Amino acid sequence: MLFGALEAGGTKMVLAIGNEHGEIIEQKSIPTTTPAETIPIIVDYFKAKGIEALGVGSFGPVDLDRNSRTYGYITSTPKLSWIDYDIVGNLKKELNIPVGFDTDVNASALGEATWGSTKDVPSSVYITVGTGVGVGVYQNSSTLHGMLHPEAGHILVAKHPDDNFEGVCPYHPNCLESLASGPAIEKRWGKKAIELSNRDEVWELEAYYLAQGIVNFILTLSPHRIVLGGGVMHQAQLFPLIRNQVSQLLNGYIQTQQIKDIDNYIVPAALAGDQGVMGCIQLAKLEWGK
Repeated sequence: MLFGALEAGGTKMVLAIGNEHGEIIEQKSIPTTTPAETIPIIVDYFKAKGIEALGVGSFGPVDLDRNSRTYGYITSTPKLSWIDYDIVGNLKKELNIPVGFDTDVNASALGEATWGSTKDVPSSVYITVGTGVGVGVYQNSSTLHGMLHPEAGHILVAKHPDDNFEGVCPYHPNCLESLASGPAIEKRWGKKAIELSNRDEVWELEAYYLAQGIVNFILTLSPHRIVLGGGVMHQAQLFPLIRNQVSQLLNGYIQTQQIKDIDNYIVPAALAGDQGVMGCIQLAKLEWGK
């Protein structure tokens, strides 16, 4: 059985074909331009593949409320040509198959929960640290939706006393994305993260901010495991720094076995960068089964 996966990012779209076991058979990337240019390429790709359903993990914000008039829309995105675009409706119309839909980072959380580093636990948080900071939440056998969907990359954090950086988020100067995303690192230090590997002060400050976010998620969502992915997290030296900071911030208040074994609690993504695509395959599979 074949399923389609569309990881719809603000910079590129990843199109893939997989099976019910999460195995990726083929995939390709195309630039994200305008709907008029991008959607016909997507439709042409999937029309020829004989897929049973399509899973879409999209940049957002998006409307995930199935009772809403604008369910399946990309809504107030900074990508101006995609504002109020009915991505699910248009793909359904053109492909005539079921379309599962979620945020891109929730799709990554679902991929890890189905086939990756959190498949053996009942709840998890997936944090991607790259061009932005995104957070996906998996609980009660599904990804978390509420009034909207988690926008936890924008939780507010305390500035380091020695950090005078103004932040990069146009909405919140002291949110996690504003202070800890890839663009924040580059603007603060004048170089891309990959060029700063040997600068201890860079990663100590990065860990300071990411640990604050993680502690907030531990205290509010109580996940059984936390996964860190995205380009910034290719800096492997970040993991021990983050774990140490999290332990310090918790200050002995949480005494679970998971926190005591923190090396196996805060972990890297396990699906070689394909967690989003694999999550989209699972979205397709779940929608097909309804």
